Amino acid sequence: MTVEGRGSAEGDRAADDRFARPEALPVAIGAPETLGYRIKCRLLGPPLTNVELKGERLSKKTALGVLSSDCISSSAYGSEEILLVLIPVFGLSAYTLLLPLTGIVLVVLVLVTLTYRWVVTTYTAAGGSYVVARENFGPVVAQVGAVALMLDYIVTVAVQAAAGTAAVTSALPALSDYQLEITVGVVVVLIYGNLRGLREAGRLFAFPTYFFVACMGVVIVGGVVREILGDLPYYDPTTAVGAYPVGEGSPLLSIGAVYILLKSFANGGSSLTGLEAISNGVSIFRPPQGLNARRTLVVMSALLGTLVAGVSWLAHETHAVTYETGSPTLISQVAKAVLGDSIAGQAMYLVVQLATMLILWTGANTPFNGFPYLANFVAADGFLPRWLTKRGHRLAFSNGIIVLAVIALALILGTGAHVDKLVAFYAIGVFTGFTLAGFGMARYFTTHRDGRWRVKVIVNTLVGAVAGAVVLIFAITKFTEGAWLVVLVFPIMVVLLLRLRRTYQQEDALLRALPQRESRPPMAGNQVLLLVDRVDLATLRALTYARNLRPASLRAVHFMIDPDHASALREAWDRIDRLDLPLEIVDCPDRRLGRAALELAERALVSGPANGVVTVLLPRRQYGVLVGRLLHDRTADEIAAAVSQLRGVAATIVPFDASTRPRSIRRGARTGGAPQVHREPVSSIGPTPPNRVTIAEAPHRGVAVLQGRIRSVESSSIAASPAYRAELCDESGGVTLLFYGRRKIEGLDPGALVRVEGRVGERHGYLAMANPSYEILPSP
Repeated sequence: MTVEGRGSAEGDRAADDRFARPEALPVAIGAPETLGYRIKCRLLGPPLTNVELKGERLSKKTALGVLSSDCISSSAYGSEEILLVLIPVFGLSAYTLLLPLTGIVLVVLVLVTLTYRWVVTTYTAAGGSYVVARENFGPVVAQVGAVALMLDYIVTVAVQAAAGTAAVTSALPALSDYQLEITVGVVVVLIYGNLRGLREAGRLFAFPTYFFVACMGVVIVGGVVREILGDLPYYDPTTAVGAYPVGEGSPLLSIGAVYILLKSFANGGSSLTGLEAISNGVSIFRPPQGLNARRTLVVMSALLGTLVAGVSWLAHETHAVTYETGSPTLISQVAKAVLGDSIAGQAMYLVVQLATMLILWTGANTPFNGFPYLANFVAADGFLPRWLTKRGHRLAFSNGIIVLAVIALALILGTGAHVDKLVAFYAIGVFTGFTLAGFGMARYFTTHRDGRWRVKVIVNTLVGAVAGAVVLIFAITKFTEGAWLVVLVFPIMVVLLLRLRRTYQQEDALLRALPQRESRPPMAGNQVLLLVDRVDLATLRALTYARNLRPASLRAVHFMIDPDHASALREAWDRIDRLDLPLEIVDCPDRRLGRAALELAERALVSGPANGVVTVLLPRRQYGVLVGRLLHDRTADEIAAAVSQLRGVAATIVPFDASTRPRSIRRGARTGGAPQVHREPVSSIGPTPPNRVTIAEAPHRGVAVLQGRIRSVESSSIAASPAYRAELCDESGGVTLLFYGRRKIEGLDPGALVRVEGRVGERHGYLAMANPSYEILPSP
């Protein structure tokens, strides 16, 4: 992008031989990092910056491995869950009933896949059935979807981790007594892997999916060959020690038998868990997200259907046994029967068990990709605590990861890591999501009527009805086995989310009630930095306090984490004419607000008068003790602790009680949500031209080509004298860019990579350029 006007600038004061060469603006500080931060970097790696977020997108191959491990691994226990219900009632006839029930499950798989193909191409933001429900039925119904998905994710971690451990104990029975400890250890490893960031998790967890599919392909093909040759062995369920008792058989049309068939079908529905993972993670695909997600979804469903059908057929042929302890697993027995007792067969059997263990354990990783994105989405809508929207050290939603892990570990400890007990919590959440997705897409196509919309409405309505029937069946048949807890918790959580939203709305209504006047006493004294994150009553009270300090200079500063929020904040600030104070936007690429404030305060000290002091004012909205702790973080305290490290800098928190409504502003308060934030830093300065010099080497009064990133921008609030100021920094220092007569320059925002050319002058003793030509470069 080329820009008009190259200037001849000399800065704000005339430059002549009486003045020494101006210095580059400082870009780094000498304050040491805290011990806690150094430990975090050692454990998790260096922090990722916001511009690196786009590098965290997944290709179709990696996404298939990462996101489908939960779904594909369901084939390891879906058939077994059907049999363990059928065998005690129908006896050996259960193996005959297994195949038609599996067929019904596969039909449901096809229907649900069709629905989610439309979901991922219509709604390319993370959230899946939550977004579908919100857009088509409103926020209240959407919270049902949110609770369903969150419960699904929590139980998935527990089920998959426990099932993976069962695969280990099937191959190594001596470890059976340590099943709980192994499962907990696996979850801890998954926490660590995901806190390191999505890229590392993708590399670590993509391989097991392909490994498992390949191994099970060998088992299924081998089973078909041995069946054709007539030497496929089978087990005797009536003599197996520790197996579920074999029933005497029951008439298929009796009421009790129908109940058992419905219960076994609901159990078999656990084979479809994880099918929604791709729709919940569409945003992490590389562009075009919708098309790539749809193709990956189809491949995943085809693989799942093949594996479920193959395992059920082999279980039918071999009469594999279901054990009350869950070990050895059905898939383990099938593999052993097909591969035989030879040395090569036993070696391959261990490989299959290794693959099963890995796919199940990595299937437990899928929620760590989906749950934090979902929690971020729901929190951005105001139904969960806002601290769930924050990205952590490695760009992952770390708070969401930790919340998921803590609840899943509690569930594992409460059930003793037993898969059958955990499945009772499972399908209600999964199929509630399917129900909302089906009916939601039917509503969407009824409204939009694109293409063959009638067919789409029929298919999606059918999916919603079938999935809703499964929810009802599971709630009834599994009620006494743990489903009662889900049935009880479900409405409580929905009410809680709605209550949290109401609390946020009440707080925002109070803070938006701005006064009609804002006094401006004359400024004198020290330098004051007012940190601004929102334009509300708390911020204006802090501004009044700042002016009463009579500072020598007063700056209003916002640390930009999200460009959209920064832009909206600037517009809101400019709309209040009485402020008569420019808002400075400073880039905060690594989201470390404390560190950014520390650097800003030191730069103010260095550039200010000798023996000067700097006061950092931090507006803090005070809420009730319990509500405040739950819904709000302590960012002001963190910033105050950081800047207090510097001698000559004082941090002052200006509290504002937002838990009660003052009588003077009780009337006329408006409701509404605050602008939502979606976060994004800087890496290198990219490829440079041969005539480029570093900022510190720029010739005073000479023409220079400089390149770096914009650290901060400021627009003059004086209408009669508009000006736009930006600080450009490279590895050596910074320079002030002054654009007179302009209030805004498109693209010249904090974090932008920019190349400028112009004459180097001076401003307040530091390097400056007036009206340089510039080019905005793509980030490397």
